[in-house]
Amino acid sequence: MKALVCKGKDAELVLEQVAKPIPLAGETLLKVYYSALNHRDVWIRKGQYAGLQYPIILGSDMSGMVAVGTDVGQKVIVNPGMNWPGQARQQPEDFEILGLPKSGTMAEYIAVPTANIHKLQGHLSMAQGAALPLAGLTAYRALFTKGGAKAGDKVLITGIGGGVALFALQFAVASGCHTFVTSSKEGKLAQAEAMGASGGQLYSADAWEKDLLKKVGTGFDIVIDGAAGENMGKLVDLCAPGGRIVLYGGTAGKWPAIVPQKIFWKQLTILGTTMGCNEEFEAMLAFVSQHRIVPKVDKIFEMEDGEHAMRWLDAGGQMGKVLIAINKE
Repeated sequence: MKALVCKGKDAELVLEQVAKPIPLAGETLLKVYYSALNHRDVWIRKGQYAGLQYPIILGSDMSGMVAVGTDVGQKVIVNPGMNWPGQARQQPEDFEILGLPKSGTMAEYIAVPTANIHKLQGHLSMAQGAALPLAGLTAYRALFTKGGAKAGDKVLITGIGGGVALFALQFAVASGCHTFVTSSKEGKLAQAEAMGASGGQLYSADAWEKDLLKKVGTGFDIVIDGAAGENMGKLVDLCAPGGRIVLYGGTAGKWPAIVPQKIFWKQLTILGTTMGCNEEFEAMLAFVSQHRIVPKVDKIFEMEDGEHAMRWLDAGGQMGKVLIAINKE
């Protein structure tokens, strides 16, 4: 079968023939139609991820069809988080994400645990379904399990355009939250408002947090952030008393000095989150079906252009998920 293989740090993706996987006990063979990229793939290729090993077939997200057994032809997506069966507060020690250390979805076929396979939601296309799993699960846990979002809450989602941020926006709007976003690009703010955001702010502007605070008054009940870095202190300032900051990433690096008095006097909570358990994945799928949420797809690349897809994602200009078409529908 054909697969996109990363053979080392900073190496370009290579399209080559590899052995078709043979399912082990408890696994099912799937024919992959679309693979969706995540920044995780970029970091693995750059050598900036734990547990690196090369060569590796990247990719955590996919849509496809069951290739063997009684359900042949069933359209499916896959929960890429492995070995998190219960509602534990955090992932267990043997938790893995599809695409490292086990080969991922940028291949014509993949064998995955049968327990992680779910039917594609009826209102979604195969391409839209591939965009949902990793980012959708991360956003769901961040917003609801950790953030405790409910109708009427004021929610801030930073760095709109990436998959998690966009799903957090869609989920928050569907839940009746007053949702604001930040970006470095005016065009992304406009698109977010078209998707239901109450407003937005350029974080590249001077004193951007003060301008944003004027728009919302008392501050935000929940902040969903995947960057951290030098803006962490500003996120603290933007929180209303009793607010929660939920971190799902740290692309901007370490926190600079933060005044602790602002945290304890305002009774703030800072929470970390990664992916989610099987029950949260199922709850996320039910929420998506109930509210007829459609993932936003930015661009679809052919398999032969897999390296271009990685560079497009790394450049950061996307507004939605970046996909690779593996097999023709």
